[in-house]
Amino acid sequence: MQGKIAVITGANSGIGYHAARQLAAAGATVVLACRHPGRMADAARAIRNAHPNAEIEQVTIDLGSLQSVRAAANAITNDHPHVDVLINNAGLLGEPGWRTLDGVESCFGVNHLGHFALTGLLMDRLLAAPEARIVTVSSTAHRVANLDPQDWPNPQVTDTFRAYAASKLANLLFAYHLHRRIIAAGVAMRSIACQPGWATTQLLSPGAGSVRHRAGLATLRAIGAIVAQPPEAGASSLLLASTADVSSGAYLGPTQWWRTRGPVGLETSSADSHNAAAARLLWDLSVDISGVDFPQLSTAAATRPAVPEGVSAWTQQSWSPIAGGESADNILGRFSDFSSAHTCRWPFGLLFRNALLRCWRTVGRWQC
Repeated sequence: MQGKIAVITGANSGIGYHAARQLAAAGATVVLACRHPGRMADAARAIRNAHPNAEIEQVTIDLGSLQSVRAAANAITNDHPHVDVLINNAGLLGEPGWRTLDGVESCFGVNHLGHFALTGLLMDRLLAAPEARIVTVSSTAHRVANLDPQDWPNPQVTDTFRAYAASKLANLLFAYHLHRRIIAAGVAMRSIACQPGWATTQLLSPGAGSVRHRAGLATLRAIGAIVAQPPEAGASSLLLASTADVSSGAYLGPTQWWRTRGPVGLETSSADSHNAAAARLLWDLSVDISGVDFPQLSTAAATRPAVPEGVSAWTQQSWSPIAGGESADNILGRFSDFSSAHTCRWPFGLLFRNALLRCWRTVGRWQC
């Protein structure tokens, strides 16, 4: 990563912080893009204490404000001739009734729209890199989302968990459609999606919402106490998506405990996430709201499925050492058994995974 520039949103804590720390240790110049300057400064100080030679820069960004996103993009553009890695990581599980400064439902506005705008505004710098990567962080919560455009920007949505799941589905629709546009434009760039599994982060911190909202968070935290992995392990997906020889259009995530933890491999996502018509609608809606288009990429995006047949060139050399990765043979062997393990070998696994998804739906209904 020597000589490379990596921009990470939400890098002051959790998986974003640990990804930033490992990329800095590997020699990258890491730009922390965070909302809270004080917390961001603390994170930068901690990384420098651990790695005295780390190149850390700080840019304040509020993804819930398109004006702030533009200002942050301008600052990055002015300071750097190229951006090699953009990790759209920051996430919000808001409270009922929260809106962004632009009047958009908060989960959609922060988790998707702010990152959509930031990516578009940095596109010139991304294209200036030899083969930039745009890493979009989603979640297994996307599997319980309804493919309903009214769930996206609607400030009247009061079901926080439903809104969060919809925003994570939007992340995948964006990442896959961006991949299609990259292919159509014939540019050297990769759009890669990932999910960190269930990691112990501040996403489920207690809030000041309704009793039902707090009860939902408490339920998820209780489950997380059993299945969650530490944030440094959750960061592995982000690191591999940023550094390993992974094809554009791929989706990475943990391969054990029903996608909640363990070594990272090629993931599958819901059928809705591959709906090309919905992706185009989301793209156009995002352009209309944000005022940010991607003129550098062809608009004649192909409608073929975005998920590649596999991961290209997973070799001992390309497997990312900074993510604590194993040899390609080991990880591919483990992953090749993953899908069959869920369909026939471990019926309990299906029951447990379905119970987790059902719990997410249930705590979402508590908001109604």
